[in-house]
Amino acid sequence: MKQTLENTTLTSASFEELMKEILVRLGEDPGREGLVNTPSRVHKAYQFLTKGYNEDPEALLKNALFTVTYDEMVIVKDVEVFSLCEHHMLPFFGKVHVAYIPNGKVIGLSKIPRLIETFSRRLQIQERLTTQIAETIQKVIQPQGVGVVIEARHLCMMMRGVEKQHSSAVTSSMLGCFRDEEETRQEFLSLIRQRPNGV
Repeated sequence: MKQTLENTTLTSASFEELMKEILVRLGEDPGREGLVNTPSRVHKAYQFLTKGYNEDPEALLKNALFTVTYDEMVIVKDVEVFSLCEHHMLPFFGKVHVAYIPNGKVIGLSKIPRLIETFSRRLQIQERLTTQIAETIQKVIQPQGVGVVIEARHLCMMMRGVEKQHSSAVTSSMLGCFRDEEETRQEFLSLIRQRPNGV
């Protein structure tokens, strides 16, 4: 049975069957000892790596909002991130730095890494990932402003294409006072460059 959705033909073949077909087309034998269970393993891996599609980022933050009078910058930096580039489905990885200035509400600190995880466990591009994190925080808690910076290395550049091993991409999204006030923006950028104990 076949269905057509936006000019894409979908079949009833299982993920494992499709993976076996890929192995054959690569010139491999899916019955070989080392590959017999590969389709199942790949299926489980992709279910984990794309689990963010089944998670609601706004609900995640709404469940951990607290009323406070604090109105100074809150920064969570050096959060490890791993995602799959939607262009080649190869990993990119690095660190995310998030800051916001509360406007009566703060988020439980552990929710920021969880928010990053939700969006990164989808097929992504770094630019969109950066924007999604910032815009979700801005929408849910309506702070005075939000700043997000991501520094990442992309295997689609390192393993193929230009094959540059030491290059990285840096993206940022600045909203509210982080966009409008240079002093606030510079304070954020200065603080994320600092390393503990002079490291």
